[in-house]
Amino acid sequence: MTPTYTLPTGRLFIGGTHRDATDGATYTSINPATEEPIAQIAAAGAEDVDRAVRIARNAFESGRWATMSGAQRGQILARAADLIEQDAGNLAALETAEMGKLYSHSVDGDIPAAAATFRHFAGWADKLSGRTAMLPDFGPQPRFGFTLRQPLGVVGAITPWNNPAVIAAWKSAPALAAGCTVVIKPAEDAALSTLRLAELLAEAGLPDGVFNVVPGLGEVAGAALARHPGLDKISFTGSVEVGKQIGSLAGDNFRKVTLELGGKAPQLVLADADLEQAMPWIAMGNFYHTGQVCAAGTRVLVHESRVDEVVEGLAAVAASSTVGDPFDAASTMGTVVNDRQLERILGYVEAGRREGAKLVTGGNRLGERGFYVEPTVFVGDNDLTIAREEIFGPVATVIPFRDNDEAVRLANDTKYGLNAMIYTQNLSATHRIIPQLRVGTVWVNGWGVPDVSLPWGGRGGSGIGRELGQSGLEAYTEEKTVYLGL
Repeated sequence: MTPTYTLPTGRLFIGGTHRDATDGATYTSINPATEEPIAQIAAAGAEDVDRAVRIARNAFESGRWATMSGAQRGQILARAADLIEQDAGNLAALETAEMGKLYSHSVDGDIPAAAATFRHFAGWADKLSGRTAMLPDFGPQPRFGFTLRQPLGVVGAITPWNNPAVIAAWKSAPALAAGCTVVIKPAEDAALSTLRLAELLAEAGLPDGVFNVVPGLGEVAGAALARHPGLDKISFTGSVEVGKQIGSLAGDNFRKVTLELGGKAPQLVLADADLEQAMPWIAMGNFYHTGQVCAAGTRVLVHESRVDEVVEGLAAVAASSTVGDPFDAASTMGTVVNDRQLERILGYVEAGRREGAKLVTGGNRLGERGFYVEPTVFVGDNDLTIAREEIFGPVATVIPFRDNDEAVRLANDTKYGLNAMIYTQNLSATHRIIPQLRVGTVWVNGWGVPDVSLPWGGRGGSGIGRELGQSGLEAYTEEKTVYLGL
């Protein structure tokens, strides 16, 4: 049974007020499981984005938020966390309806994670501090030095469709805790939960203008926000191609930037891996959320002595998967987000076949209505297109290696550098391999989602900077140095 949910207004949220787009433009949100319309959503234009940024600037410079004590900000963010938890069923249903993620994963995973993010940074809001230093005398004058952590100002955030509430929380909670104001542009395929989040933040007591939402098309609203000169920072999660453009715009305006641009993560299965323990994690790293996860481990690098076991294990999980209605508790995999993503995934499957990879199982669209695709397993090598490019779908490529040195070489032979996984019972091998992997995060004998208390981010084509943890909080501040003559 589909849970009932309440649609937000679908209008822009600027200055604490729901607004239509200036030109009246809207777009239609589509349910990927039924291909039926869910809602009409206002499509912000450049004028709307400019209004949101100017209102956010006024809210910052008026001091209604930044000069509020950290403890007061923390109380409001903690109330927001409580309200998110209370609205979890509604928020989860909105996300499932818009982008086809299993409802169980949303209500038990994503929405509690968003609440936990606000609660975590609520606790940090009154703990931002600088450093002190006793300095040598400068001539006859004794000196003392210290630094201040001050909020950057107005932050623009552009979020993806795969985990809308979670990533909105990742970007906005630390920014708000630091005293910044926020203008967020959610992905057009999944804007409803972010619009609902704005209502919950307002209910929690966030002053008008501190958190603003401008849904719309990426090439219009996203581009206008990315290039707006009134921002002090832009934080973007999405494709490498768009990330490059945003990084260039940020550089032109001498603006802070955080970019999280996805990955093509390797899962290193060493010769001594405990496959009974490892296989559920290896499979989850490929098929969770229909593979639409930036941390997905779709390059499964396996010691040549264990390839058959891993291939059989992945094929068994794929064959036993129940791909169906994401609201149905019996489903183990929902849809992909839209028809473009479905065609993209099927195009990569065809590329794998064409380039000589061995298709073990899957590779087809399921049904004629809804954007369903079979979980897919290939065996091939690291030079295949399906091993080089981020597919963002449930397509695993098993790649044999001879020894650990080759495993590391293959793992690093990619433009991406977000995360990696190692499966082994050899502690010494683990500690030798971890420093050699050119990634931001390594999981050992498991796979999962980032924890809010630790930094998350990549290198190379996976982006710039870190979110979450203390590093993610400080990324929304400017450190000011003070020399005090005594």
